[in-house]
Amino acid sequence: MNRAAVPVVVPAGFEIHERRSPVTDAWAPIYSKTDSESVALGIHVGEQHCNGRGFLHGGVIAGLADNAMGLSVHRAADVAGRPIDGGALTLGLAVDYLSVAEQGTWIETRCRVHDLGRSIGVADCLVVDDDGRAIARANASFRFRASTPQ
Repeated sequence: MNRAAVPVVVPAGFEIHERRSPVTDAWAPIYSKTDSESVALGIHVGEQHCNGRGFLHGGVIAGLADNAMGLSVHRAADVAGRPIDGGALTLGLAVDYLSVAEQGTWIETRCRVHDLGRSIGVADCLVVDDDGRAIARANASFRFRASTPQ
């Protein structure tokens, strides 16, 4: 069965991700789900997400994981009562690619925040498919930016 022909079903709790970026606009639609500890991002793998072999491109995986971990660090700081007004910038990102995802596959991030210091946050992430199989794992550190006066 061709997975690309399977009807698109968005898992419960995910809604269209409203935050836009010139980098990720080409990947739309991106979905997000926020809970008390993290932000998950998800996509249905389409042609625009794939490499020349027809599999989900590693750059898309890295970009989604980086984005989800940064949003999760931001979320954890908000929940802890320490909002990051100026955002968080990626200091370091490592990704291990474990498997491939084909067109039509739903993938999502599952992030954990491990440390929220005064100026740095650390998180990790699994990228899984709709069967719960790990596609990639990632970890990153983020520097909190001070907000600039308007």
